Amino acid sequence: MTKRILMVCLGNICRSPLAHGIMARMLPDSFVDSAGTGSYHIGSPPDPRSIDVAKQNGIDIRYQSARQFEPKDFGDFDHIYVMDRQNYRDVVAQANTPAEVDKVELICEAADMGSMPVPDPYYSGDDGFQKVFDLVNHACDRIVKKWK
Repeated sequence: MTKRILMVCLGNICRSPLAHGIMARMLPDSFVDSAGTGSYHIGSPPDPRSIDVAKQNGIDIRYQSARQFEPKDFGDFDHIYVMDRQNYRDVVAQANTPAEVDKVELICEAADMGSMPVPDPYYSGDDGFQKVFDLVNHACDRIVKKWK
């Protein structure tokens, strides 16, 4: 089951790098990447707190590099999972066709977990990063099971 999957959040340093690492571990034969809707952190590694929580859970995301979402991503990926409604609006605003819009989903909705957002842990304490990891890990697990 090879897929091309893009995980998207605002800055591509907290939530989407975790989602990227989690999904890549679950689907090692697939191509998984991440991006941000903003340009704030282009070229930066993930937030050290994301790196730490990933490492504590057996995933190495140290070598990821933040990049900004771009319209060509619609052609490069089969599935684009966004972390919240603002990310959804920002990504679909760049779509040129209904088929491109159809590729974009809130990650929790895609996992049949409702329309809740994945909260941005940037301004929270370290426990916020573990909560995001747990939520995204659960969502990715449910998405992968739906595909099988």
